[in-house]
Amino acid sequence: MKNDKKEIIVVIGPTASGKSDFTVNLALKENGEIISADSRQVFKGLDIGTGKITKEEMKGIKHHMLDVYDFNEEVSVVRFVREASTIIEDIFFRGKIPIICGGTGQYINALIFDESFPPVKPNKNLREELEKLNEEELVARLLALYPKRLSNIDTKNRRRLIRAIEIAETLGYVPEQEELKLKYKTKIYLMEKTREELRERIKIRLDKRLEQGMLDEGKKVFEMNLNDIEINRLGIEYVAMNKYFKNEITLPEMKQEIITKSCQYAKRQQTWNKKFYRDVEFIK
Repeated sequence: MKNDKKEIIVVIGPTASGKSDFTVNLALKENGEIISADSRQVFKGLDIGTGKITKEEMKGIKHHMLDVYDFNEEVSVVRFVREASTIIEDIFFRGKIPIICGGTGQYINALIFDESFPPVKPNKNLREELEKLNEEELVARLLALYPKRLSNIDTKNRRRLIRAIEIAETLGYVPEQEELKLKYKTKIYLMEKTREELRERIKIRLDKRLEQGMLDEGKKVFEMNLNDIEINRLGIEYVAMNKYFKNEITLPEMKQEIITKSCQYAKRQQTWNKKFYRDVEFIK
């Protein structure tokens, strides 16, 4: 239910667009606390590779939903929303403004819109089977199960495809989302950058992370002997570093893979934002 008395602020934008610094400065001005809506930064130990904000960069602003889960924990949108929503209410109770910041569109949507989630639990065996398929094969599998879902899904997003197949296998269909309605009075700040600007920022960011010890962090993850499903959900940097440590690619190839796939991810994020927030008045 929309609540006109309570206001939240949302900062969205693609990877490397400068959301973290902008949000901290905004929180300082607005008496806010920040809730990270990032599907990787919720994990402990993924600091440099995910660009997790440091204590110094926080400038004393309280941040939530960082370093919450261990690698072996099952993290779903439902679980994230349940825990983050409790934090939002606590921030309201203390007279401050919740500021949601992140690039994981599904997490953000689930927090700010009234959404319902299909009651389908993760199917470990099915996911292991689907992880062996490429994007084209996943699309073909979903097409055979429930072709209507393909009209509004990112066919390059393996996680979304696998989840849609998982739901379709269980229910026989994928529930359609009704018209989205905001839960609260909401200000949305959009971080905009051109594709060229983002590519350059991604390159600079990668060099900085490597200088900060990203390979050492990646080596620790590699030595945990995670399976492909676990590695894939940790994201682009850790997948590429895993290949490097397995001697499947060289260091220059690893860097190029991270840059290329990060740019592709940024493009998908921009497409998502245009789709879900096209009727929202942005503050730029």
